[in-house]
Amino acid sequence: MIWLIPVIPLVGSLVVGLMGRSMRRGSVAAIACGAASLALLVSLACFWRLLSLPADARVLRHSLGSWIASGDFSVAFGFLFDPLSATMALVVTGVGLLIHVYSIGYMGEDRDYHRFFSLLNLFLAEMLVLVLADNYLLLFLGWEGVGLCSYLLIAFWFERPAAASAGTKAFLVNRIGDAAVVVAMIWMILLFGTLDFQTIFAGAQARLLHGSLAASVLSLLLFAGATGKSAQIPLYVWLPDAMEGPTPVSALIHAATMVTAGVYIVARSAPLFQLAPVSLEIVAWVGGMTALYAASIALVQTDIKRIIAYSTISQLGYMFLGLGVGAYAAGIFHLMTHAFFKALLFLAAGSVIHALAGEQDLRRMGGLRRSLRVTAWCFLVGALANAGIIPFAGFWSKDEILLAAYASGHRSLWIVGALTAAGTGFYMFRLYFLAFEGKSRLTAEAASHLHESPWSMRLPLVLLALGSATVGFFGIPPESGMFHRFLGPSFPVSSHEAGSAPSPSGIGLALAALVMAGAGIVMAFRYYLLDPRKSEALAERYPTLHRILVHKYWVDELYDKLIVRPTGAGARFVSASFDTGLVDGAVNGIGSLLGRTGAVLRRLQTGHVPSYVLSILVGVVMLLGYLAFHG
Repeated sequence: MIWLIPVIPLVGSLVVGLMGRSMRRGSVAAIACGAASLALLVSLACFWRLLSLPADARVLRHSLGSWIASGDFSVAFGFLFDPLSATMALVVTGVGLLIHVYSIGYMGEDRDYHRFFSLLNLFLAEMLVLVLADNYLLLFLGWEGVGLCSYLLIAFWFERPAAASAGTKAFLVNRIGDAAVVVAMIWMILLFGTLDFQTIFAGAQARLLHGSLAASVLSLLLFAGATGKSAQIPLYVWLPDAMEGPTPVSALIHAATMVTAGVYIVARSAPLFQLAPVSLEIVAWVGGMTALYAASIALVQTDIKRIIAYSTISQLGYMFLGLGVGAYAAGIFHLMTHAFFKALLFLAAGSVIHALAGEQDLRRMGGLRRSLRVTAWCFLVGALANAGIIPFAGFWSKDEILLAAYASGHRSLWIVGALTAAGTGFYMFRLYFLAFEGKSRLTAEAASHLHESPWSMRLPLVLLALGSATVGFFGIPPESGMFHRFLGPSFPVSSHEAGSAPSPSGIGLALAALVMAGAGIVMAFRYYLLDPRKSEALAERYPTLHRILVHKYWVDELYDKLIVRPTGAGARFVSASFDTGLVDGAVNGIGSLLGRTGAVLRRLQTGHVPSYVLSILVGVVMLLGYLAFHG
């Protein structure tokens, strides 16, 4: 049944895409949401089957046949259902289904309703191919598929220049990381003669020495691909601009599909990374610095969705930090909890935007809790979970990562993570206070549109809020809870030892991080609710720092100046000199030469028979003269 999990939403996408224009909107939504529901049910069936097996034998495999066969090299359409892929499949289908249901109301008036749901189903199918593949090539098929779907959905409203540009930016930035994954796969074929996960991981220690250059380069190529898909430094710049797509798309990309792909490929390749300590160190530091960097930018943003986008980049940094210090289960645990509270935050933000007829600027909100009670309370739960406040889900997974960092000797990374926690508490509650509390700053037009969202949007919010409040308990106690016992067989044994620490120190570290997050919330309360004028005074007191954060460190401008413009200029030069001058010149020159030759030869075609007889006579005389002379 494993193969049905990605095939069902793929069929739904084809049916809706090809026939949706002639269907009623209710039928389109029923088919798309039904496909997502069936995929979830099949995932649950496979999950229960997996649980019935002994812990050390929880692997289900199924092959649909050979895909590529060349000499001794072959690749199959093979699917793998083990604890890691089961976790990912349940997250993708579960959260994805709620986003599908939410989209019924949010996209209800859109003219391309059927195209949206077709692409949403396709996105789900491609992500499921990625996480269920039993080899790197099939994984890469899903990898490229989610890249294509993200482009199509970010640029869904392609008539808007900003949306079209954002889709193109996401597509191009991800090509850089994708190229690294292609090189890694070619190297694997040369080293192992296969792309099958189990064969590669079983032979890795024999072919790659621990700490060798080959192991480091191979793992770093995979991580380069992950930095593109999961928006880490330096390939993060596409994700904030992806907000130009519809809000359900933002939720799907940030919570359950696109950005989790990079985390998954590193976790899946854990046996390779275990042989490359330098690579793990780089993964941890890139993750930690990305977490702090993105959180600092989120402190001053004014677009409600853009703040949550930078929060996603930051939380993904936490996940890579966990993977880098060897706490693979903790990193995936945070991926799972993050899927719930980040989908909740985006969908709640979408509910606000829907109520305000498209308004996204926090400076023109305020006091919305009085009119949007369900949305406000659900957003508050998501904010508490994202800030890592006990007992919400984000606390258990984030603090487990910080504990693993400290216990593995990465004290500096623990400090980075704790500072990020303080920043997270500040920007999340700055957002909450500016949007839902205090005085209303709505324009008259926005106020006239103010209304709570329909049931199709509120129900997913409530369910995601419940998940954001409870799923963290599956990880108690840290490193040995129900979730970790289930996921354990998917990772090297040493990863579980990396996060262990004496209980007293663990509690103290958790309290310290909690205090940091709480301090951020208190500061947000003081500067944005108790006395909003203090926030303006703070910006005036530190104008340089404020300007740097508002302009996001000018990284986009730097990339534009150093990469985009020179590349564009080089392309124009090549186009003018090589393409136009050489290629077009050669083709046009040949055509011109043939044309002139034809014009000359055309003069011989006079149409007069005496001229032709004379020509033949002259030719015969010349031929006879030649033969007589040489005879």
